[in-house]
Amino acid sequence: MAISEILATIDQEIAQLQHARALLSGGAAPVAKKKVGRPKKAVAARKKAGATKKASKVASVTVKPAKKKRKLSAEGRKRIADAAKKRWAALKAGAAK
Repeated sequence: MAISEILATIDQEIAQLQHARALLSGGAAPVAKKKVGRPKKAVAARKKAGATKKASKVASVTVKPAKKKRKLSAEGRKRIADAAKKRWAALKAGAAK
C-alpha cells in the first residue's frame, strides 16, 4: 500500500467515526466552539463593514450636523500652563517642609 492510500483510508475512517458520533450525540454535525480572545483582523473588518452598512441606512434617516472642533486660544493655553505651574510649585513647597 502506498502512503496516499493509507491516508485516504484513515480519512475515510475518521469521517465515519465523526458521523457516528454526531448521530449518537443527537447533533447533525460537530459545531465549532467560539474561540476566546481578540478576533482576527478579517473578522473585525467584516463586522465593521456590516456595521457601516447598517449605520448608513440609519444615517440617511437622521442626519446630524458634525460638531465643530473647539480651538483653544494662545491666551487660554497660557492661563492653563500658569495654573499648572502654580499647582506644581505648591506641591513642591509642601513636600519641602
